[in-house]
Amino acid sequence: MFPPKSVAAKAPASTASKAPVAASKVPAKKTAAAPKEGGKKRGSKKRVESYATYIYKVLKQVHPDTGISNKAMAILNSFVSDIFERIASEASKLASYNKKSTISSREIQTAVRLILPGELSKHAISEGTKSVTKFSSSK
Repeated sequence: MFPPKSVAAKAPASTASKAPVAASKVPAKKTAAAPKEGGKKRGSKKRVESYATYIYKVLKQVHPDTGISNKAMAILNSFVSDIFERIASEASKLASYNKKSTISSREIQTAVRLILPGELSKHAISEGTKSVTKFSSSK
């Protein structure tokens, strides 16, 4: 397996002999054709859904000169996902109570009224109504 310690200690320790070995290893790593042999694309990652792009676009509309850290973006992404899940599950319950198989804007509006408190729900409903009106008029 390994040479005895005495042989390893007697090996020349010149840097000139090590340089060609190190130089020959660098191109070998860059030209390795392992991804081609496996048939998979290099750098193909599993897609992760996130609201980060939309959060960033809204941030730039509100405060064009303000940035956001990755940690803050992760927190906001979790927040949006959580609120989405709550509203969707409440709307689903409302639809099933009324024996309907479709969630409409009416169920979403009622779910928002039930989940968000006071003034926040009023603002959310007005923004939602505005968005639905704009969408309907564009058809």
